[in-house]
Amino acid sequence: MVIMKFGGTSVGTPENIRLVAQLTAATDEPVMVVLSAMSGTTNSLVEISGYLMQKITCRADEKICLLEKYYLQVVESLFGTDEYRERGSAMVQYHFNYLRTFTQDLFTANEVKCVVAQGELLSTALFQFYLEEQNIPSVLLPALNFIRIDREQEPDQYYIRENLTRELEKYPGTRLFVTQGFICRNAFGEIDNLKRGGSDFTASLIGVALNAKEIIIWTDIDGFHDNDPRYVDKTHPIAELSFDEAAELAYFGAKILHPSTIVPARVAGIPVIIKNTMDPGARGSTISDKPTGIGVKAIAAKDGITAIRIKSGRMLLAYGFMRKVFEIFELYKTPIDMITTSEISVSLTIDDLTHLQQIIDNLSLYGTVEVDHDQTIVCAVGEGITSEPNTAADLFKAIREVPVRMISYGGSQNNISVLIPSKFKKQALNALSAQLFNH
Repeated sequence: MVIMKFGGTSVGTPENIRLVAQLTAATDEPVMVVLSAMSGTTNSLVEISGYLMQKITCRADEKICLLEKYYLQVVESLFGTDEYRERGSAMVQYHFNYLRTFTQDLFTANEVKCVVAQGELLSTALFQFYLEEQNIPSVLLPALNFIRIDREQEPDQYYIRENLTRELEKYPGTRLFVTQGFICRNAFGEIDNLKRGGSDFTASLIGVALNAKEIIIWTDIDGFHDNDPRYVDKTHPIAELSFDEAAELAYFGAKILHPSTIVPARVAGIPVIIKNTMDPGARGSTISDKPTGIGVKAIAAKDGITAIRIKSGRMLLAYGFMRKVFEIFELYKTPIDMITTSEISVSLTIDDLTHLQQIIDNLSLYGTVEVDHDQTIVCAVGEGITSEPNTAADLFKAIREVPVRMISYGGSQNNISVLIPSKFKKQALNALSAQLFNH
């Protein structure tokens, strides 16, 4: 079986939905289609949830009506027969009447995820109706029946495999299945989700559960590029990447792929292919366990970084100091991106500021704490680049006019990272492309 995931832009218009139907029906392999919500829908649902949490029900109802009107227009444009226009309209009204029930009673934080889940439920229902109208045999499998996370918010892979297999066994001979990305149930059976970008993660989890031939992530760009095309002209797609290279790029800012996607696929050895929905003939990028050659493949940048420096004379020769520092971040479930140390200080970076003040208060017990906001991690990624004698020299030569706050070198053989003020990001990305790729 082949897993095909389509993002919000890929199903963002009636024209694109028709294109996705053609792509999924054209393959000779059995296919599991994983769909995101239509582009913009999740943001609207989050906004509606915000109004409901603030008890501004009139604004929430206004936004619900606007979004419902948009979906009814999609139905009118997507379907070619009165029968399916009526069925599509009834389905849309059902979901939006459900949303309106939240304006009539006390709204709790647990219900936010029920509201946000409507995006994927709408997109998959519309897609399934369209397949039926086109006489393309398919089955819609509710992801809430088989995707579950445990008490630690991690995927319950045994549960997923057992329940997905049971669902598929109900439909022998079926070659095309449709399901939702992103949404799931938690350990208590409540509607939950795999966080933003989680549709990629859903596709990977399903691929591993079914021992898929490959996982294809269809998006609006033809694969990973060697730099960010939003800031750098004349970037080039990368045909082949290793799992390690792709994981580094996804984590450090290449938004084309959710970082969690790589982990299950790498463990199972299933290739992940990035393709362009708008240009299906383009080669795209293939991520696998095959060696891709030593050298820098791409530059990536991660914004929204905050640097924290803890300076303490007690650090000198004091074993256990670093453990105490890390325990504070563990206590507040805040991941660390980069870290550097000296005899009297340690600097590290985070991108989750939810508990920043509590973290600062705790760290202050051990020394002076300094905080720098508006930072960006810029990294060069490629197999074995830390063993190449000239790579680091070329990188620092390129950014010689950019102030560098931190350097991470040697933690990974595939990554050299620097922390810079965000206002220098575009300058750094362009300078690195010119120096490392000679485009």
